[in-house]
Amino acid sequence: MGTSESRNMRVLPAILCGGLICGALDITAAFIVYGAFGLMPIPLLQGIAAGLLGKRAFAGGLATALLGLFLEFFIATSAAAVYVLVSRILIFLTRRAALAGALYGIAVYFFMQLVVLPLSEAIHRPFSLKYTIIGVVIHICCVGLPIALVTRRFARQ
Repeated sequence: MGTSESRNMRVLPAILCGGLICGALDITAAFIVYGAFGLMPIPLLQGIAAGLLGKRAFAGGLATALLGLFLEFFIATSAAAVYVLVSRILIFLTRRAALAGALYGIAVYFFMQLVVLPLSEAIHRPFSLKYTIIGVVIHICCVGLPIALVTRRFARQ
C-alpha cells in the first residue's frame, strides 16, 4: 500500500500545483479545439458557468465568463485533490504515473459526462462520438497526465 515516499508528500502544494497546471492546460485546449469549431472564449466560459446558472449564464457577460473560469480551476483542483489523496494509499499512482494519469484522465472525463453534467444546470447535448474522442484525448493529456506527473514529483521530494 502506501510507502514513506507517498506519505511524506507535501499534499497541499501538490494539489494546488496539479490543479493550476491542469486547469490552465484544460481551458487552453478547450479554447483551441472548440475555437476551431467557431466557439469563442466568452461563451465557452459561460457554458461552464451554466453548470450552476443554467441558460442565465449566457446573459451574464464577463461576470459569468469569470465565474466559468473560476469553476474550471475549482474542478481541476478538485480532480488533483482526489488523485493526490488517493496516491497516498495506492502507490501505483506515483510509481506508474503516466499509465495511471492516462487512466485517470479517462475516468475524470466520464465522471464529468455521466455524473456531474446530468446533475448540473448545464445544457444537455446529444451524444457525439467525435466530441467524446476529443474530450477523452484532452482529459488524458491536459487533466490526468499533468496531475499524475505533478503528484509523482511531489511524492519524491
